[in-house]
Amino acid sequence: MDRVERERRLLQQIVALAALVPVGAGLFGVLFGPTITGDAQVGVSGDSHYRFLSGLLLGVGLLFWSCIPAIETKTGRFQCLTLIIVIGGLARLGGLALTGIPSLIMLGALGMELVVTPIICLWQLRVARLYRGRATLGPRR
Repeated sequence: MDRVERERRLLQQIVALAALVPVGAGLFGVLFGPTITGDAQVGVSGDSHYRFLSGLLLGVGLLFWSCIPAIETKTGRFQCLTLIIVIGGLARLGGLALTGIPSLIMLGALGMELVVTPIICLWQLRVARLYRGRATLGPRR
């Protein structure tokens, strides 16, 4: 296995692990509502909205997982999902400025949204470029 293929496989493994966060948090939120935040005392409408947003988070994680096979060809999908996550992270950051510092779990989510996800997206772009270059030059031994 050459260097490009090793890097591709490592990226696939990292994406599989990183997507556990939105899949797990989204599924938990769909099933149990806002209890993960310690704010279980929200009204019915607040609970409904939280579960809807959790469903979106679950969907984003599943779509990241759908990028794993042939990850080098999924640049558009990967960038779109990253944009969605970064916009959500910026909204969370704005909330932090307006309402104060949230729990460590929420700060960790902010790090995933504004640092980890964009870095993984740039890595995916690198792997896609390496594969395109490889296809033009032919396989390396």
